[in-house]
Amino acid sequence: MRVYVPTTLPGLAEARRAGELGPAPLDAYAVTPALREWYVSEDVEELEYAALSRAAQASLRLLAIDPRAPRRRLVVAVDVPDGLVTADPDRALDPAAVGEVRVRAAVPLTKAAAVHIDAEDAEPDVAAAAAALGAADRGDEDARFTVDGAEDHELLWYATQEIEHLLD
Repeated sequence: MRVYVPTTLPGLAEARRAGELGPAPLDAYAVTPALREWYVSEDVEELEYAALSRAAQASLRLLAIDPRAPRRRLVVAVDVPDGLVTADPDRALDPAAVGEVRVRAAVPLTKAAAVHIDAEDAEPDVAAAAAALGAADRGDEDARFTVDGAEDHELLWYATQEIEHLLD
């Protein structure tokens, strides 16, 4: 199963040092039945993009709690055995948890299929979104608009062989 693990550049650097994404359990996003119902599409690529987008939102939350991390959302796409992935059926229809899964074991970085990250020119918008996230969660519409501004930036695709370059 393809899952999308939200992280940050420091998180990716740690995964490279450790040789794995971890420790377990890992929060991730995938094409779940709830995501299929929420997104209302049968197109696998569109569903994968929706799961990636959900992971990018989670990466933004990680940036909001780590002021030292460069202001670029980062998601690692990894392939894991289905048996390692669980979804909480009680939260399946919670809009905040659509597509959310838990990976029960650390994942070797060799299982990564790709890395998705914001371009450097997205940093000002991502920084503003991370700073506004708390107010947006409390219902501030202007803050919600700022948070949504980060989503205007498409994440770039990098092959796993380029991880070293991303961390330089």
